[in-house]
Amino acid sequence: MMRTRPLKVALLGCGVVGSEVARIMTTHADDLAARIGAPVELAGVAVRRPDKVREGIPAELITTDATALVKRGDIDVVIEVIGGVEPARTLITTAFEHGASVVSANKALLAQDGATLYAAAEKNGQDLYYEAAVAGAIPLIRPLRESLAGDKINRVMGIVNGTTNFILDKMDTSGAGYSEALDEATALGYAEADPTADVEGFDAAAKAAILAGIAFHTRVRLDDVYREGMTEVTAADFASAKQMGCTIKLLAICERAADGGSVTARVHPAMIPLSHPLASVREAYNAVFVEADAAGRLMFYGPGAGGSPTASAVLGDLVAVCRNKLNEANGPGESAYTQLPVSSMGEVVTRYHISLDVADKPGVLAQVATVFAEHGVSIDTVRQQGKDGEASLVVVTHRAPDAALSGTVEALRKLDTVRGVASIMRVEGE
Repeated sequence: MMRTRPLKVALLGCGVVGSEVARIMTTHADDLAARIGAPVELAGVAVRRPDKVREGIPAELITTDATALVKRGDIDVVIEVIGGVEPARTLITTAFEHGASVVSANKALLAQDGATLYAAAEKNGQDLYYEAAVAGAIPLIRPLRESLAGDKINRVMGIVNGTTNFILDKMDTSGAGYSEALDEATALGYAEADPTADVEGFDAAAKAAILAGIAFHTRVRLDDVYREGMTEVTAADFASAKQMGCTIKLLAICERAADGGSVTARVHPAMIPLSHPLASVREAYNAVFVEADAAGRLMFYGPGAGGSPTASAVLGDLVAVCRNKLNEANGPGESAYTQLPVSSMGEVVTRYHISLDVADKPGVLAQVATVFAEHGVSIDTVRQQGKDGEASLVVVTHRAPDAALSGTVEALRKLDTVRGVASIMRVEGE
């Protein structure tokens, strides 16, 4: 039997995502009520610019006083889609204190200070859901928090930023340079006017922190994530990747150490074999590859951003939270019982693809090989081409600690026969 008194929802932010959330709540009101077991009512919308016309939202619902809205006491659920750390953090904790559960899409806040939000939710007996914070419409957070809660996850590796994947895909398929591909992404609306958060890996790093924390039941903050952007990736790197049967993706990688005693989280460009499922992810799509003891290998794929996909994830959380409200129950909170340490990037075991500009004369390869041996790094393959006294030397290593590989590169730079290091890239997915 359906409850007649509606559950009241406050919406913080009414931009691309927020306006789509409001639209779906209005146009699908009957379906949402049937799924939840009670009507849901949009009780207020907090915005910065109240004079802007917002189609489908009654003017009387608009307010610039977000604090007063979350303090009302009759609000059952607060949807936060304003982003950033403050005032979002204060508004969310205030909502918990006044009896509201929260649905958020705020990856930056969750990655930087999720512990505060979890603690406030638990203290006040409320829910914190955030499916939309990572990978848009792709159901990923809930499977990790719930469906795989009884399994041991060893690795989460994925493409979690559509802008960077679009750029790298265009560089791969058309031979375009980075700037040209970025211009196309901007023209199509995939890249912001200031793309720094995307192309320098900040967005992906926040998502990696969230995924690592859930997957390994340990607290991982944004500062724990190694981050490297993709602005230095060149057409020449793609040419080298193709010669290896690979392509290049900006990957978020979260791993449990082989001995189970620590975890790592990192974001950087990497070559991956064309045979790997992530290699075929095109355009602005996202995909996340999960490896677990019992479940084996799982892949989650779909649109990772945009108003409608992100709103879909928000509304899914809204239904779950409202059901919990009706049943006087709570969903899963923070699971950080393992308290595993987060290792530095230097301890990560990986492979390198290194392209060197060297003098084209006898003994160069021997000198380079000696440097690798002195740092305990084994060489897998070497490819050399030379002409008119200059040559290029491409070395692919076996797996070794990243610190040893970095030390090798620094030593190579000091060789008289090495004119320069043209590119360095990690190799993953094997």
